[in-house]
Amino acid sequence: MAEGKIDASLALRSEGRLLVGRDRVKLLEAVALHGSITKAAKAVGFSYKAAWDAVNAINNLLPTPAFITKAGGRSGGGAEVTEEGRRLIATFHRLEEKLARISETIAEEGLAGAEDFLLWTTGMTISARNVFRAEVTQVKKWPVDVEVTLRVSEKDTILAIVTNESAERLGLSRGRKALALIKASFVNLAPAGDATPLQRNCFRGVVTQRIDAERNSEILLDVGFGKTMTAVTPRHHVEDMGLKEGDAALATFDAADVILAVE
Repeated sequence: MAEGKIDASLALRSEGRLLVGRDRVKLLEAVALHGSITKAAKAVGFSYKAAWDAVNAINNLLPTPAFITKAGGRSGGGAEVTEEGRRLIATFHRLEEKLARISETIAEEGLAGAEDFLLWTTGMTISARNVFRAEVTQVKKWPVDVEVTLRVSEKDTILAIVTNESAERLGLSRGRKALALIKASFVNLAPAGDATPLQRNCFRGVVTQRIDAERNSEILLDVGFGKTMTAVTPRHHVEDMGLKEGDAALATFDAADVILAVE
């Protein structure tokens, strides 16, 4: 970096969770250019898995998908950046240009008088693979705990159980925006026909990716509306179900395993 210059990096966050930074924007631009996640990942230096993790994270935190796949499967299919994704790219570049001008001003004049331009915020790194932007639709208070229902998409809701103290501290009420976090190891998989009519926290989806290690397997489920659910489960369970890419499956988890976060 040249003397007298300030290098500022922009990262957009949604309710405390990283949504997109420069690398993810480059990935979306590459998808728009090449029409393929494989080609896009290669162009920007992402692994295939890292590229999928990035676009899935973006989709899970946006009201509508920034990225969709076309029919044809992993080898023969394509990928497309939606209008929402293109707006995200354009917005990021506009903000980046403004940030560059602010950085130049600070480098030339110092911080005096520039307090209104200081946009830096502290962020947090979250280990949970499943992070969904959601809206509280119902809060039921009981003597010991509180049942919170959150809308994740047009068809899916998540039920979380938190303590009364936590519900009060988070200010949980109808219409409140929140993040719902579920560790991948807490997600259970079952055949697509095993759901009961009253079962809660049950996401029906299609396997888009299966990664096997010696003991565990990582399964990614497309659960619709641009959302992806990730499960890490013993490999022998996956093999017993004969689960492979393209198969329908159910992802379930306990309400007590849902962590809620607010801005």
